[in-house]
Amino acid sequence: MTAWQAGAGEPFGSGHSTLHPSSGSWTPENTGPEEYGLALSGGGIRATLFHLGALWRINEMGWLKEIDRISGVSGGAIAAGLLAKAWSDLEWDAAGHATNFGEKYASQVLRLAGQRIDAPIVVLGLIPFASPARLLAGLLDRRFFRGMTLQDIPGLGEGPRFVFNATDLATGTDFRFERPYMGSWRVGLVRTPAIKVAVAVAASAAFPPIISPLLLRLDPAVVEDVKGADLHGRKDLLSRIALVDGGVYDNLGLEPITGRCHTYLVSDAGGNLGISPPGWKWSLWSLQVKRVLDIAVEQGRALRRRTLADNKAAHPYALWRTQTAPGAMAQWVGVPFPVQEGWTNYLSSIPTRLWPLPIQDRQRLVNWGYLTSDLALRAFVWKSAAPPTELPFPGAGFDGPPPRKPDIAGGG
Repeated sequence: MTAWQAGAGEPFGSGHSTLHPSSGSWTPENTGPEEYGLALSGGGIRATLFHLGALWRINEMGWLKEIDRISGVSGGAIAAGLLAKAWSDLEWDAAGHATNFGEKYASQVLRLAGQRIDAPIVVLGLIPFASPARLLAGLLDRRFFRGMTLQDIPGLGEGPRFVFNATDLATGTDFRFERPYMGSWRVGLVRTPAIKVAVAVAASAAFPPIISPLLLRLDPAVVEDVKGADLHGRKDLLSRIALVDGGVYDNLGLEPITGRCHTYLVSDAGGNLGISPPGWKWSLWSLQVKRVLDIAVEQGRALRRRTLADNKAAHPYALWRTQTAPGAMAQWVGVPFPVQEGWTNYLSSIPTRLWPLPIQDRQRLVNWGYLTSDLALRAFVWKSAAPPTELPFPGAGFDGPPPRKPDIAGGG
């Protein structure tokens, strides 16, 4: 991995990031310089599949093993968690490719994408004292993570540093789950936590108010007081942590890589906010509140993307989005596959629910992440890489017009 002298390894920044209100606060371990940081955004199952396509292309380019840090939010945390689970089983050739990537990783993401998850969890969550977020964690653990804890994911020298991001409702800050520690910068940290990966992923994906919050109970004595933790004296904030979707705070998952890595790789599976003319629905407070929250989240994403552009001299980056128009990239790099108009809007409008999409749409989302990441990475980071010759799912290409409207499948 390429060295970059920037004090990488400081969990909440090194004093030069405009995205870190907590810059310079903590130094729980010195992991050394880091070159590549990959941020996987939120966006439900749409995001998980889109990120799979990007990881597929990064592996095909021979760079997956060189990623130093992977930060996931919500659907991105699901993608990151399954990669952390598969990492020790990946087999690498001399060119840096995981030769069994499809068998050990892609197959698990696609299996999860076929699960009916959110509706049963919400219904069961109506039972008194039942927690939808805990039900989600239990389901993920039984079907995918099999008791894996944060201490079982790759450590230093074994693979990327995986970071799962949730939002602390009490303090309004990022709450991170990693192998070395978990915590939020204003309250303190717990070192070498034995929390299950499924719990970390469920907290990151605890969409409010339907699945959230995930309540985490801690012994205040194990929460370490560190420099910058101005709320550590509040015992009521140490013993019971209410966590919601990490996208509430940072939907792109950028903070854990900002200031620690030299080159930022950002996979943005955000949706299409679209235009919604005034009408009867704005008299319903629930729809109005949802629209306001969608606007706020989209503006937060836009500001973070703007910061990437402002800091590109110090930190080169590649950003690809569900809303990337491949034709617009032609000024930098050739588009390897035909793409008709309309696909950007169609794919960015696919629902984010944890519920099966039509198989064709699952494959298209993987292909879209593969194609858009390829364009951005060849244009701005790995410029000598050869263009791809075939999509992961050749039968789900973009040479024809998109369907009229994305939908949820009737079955898996």
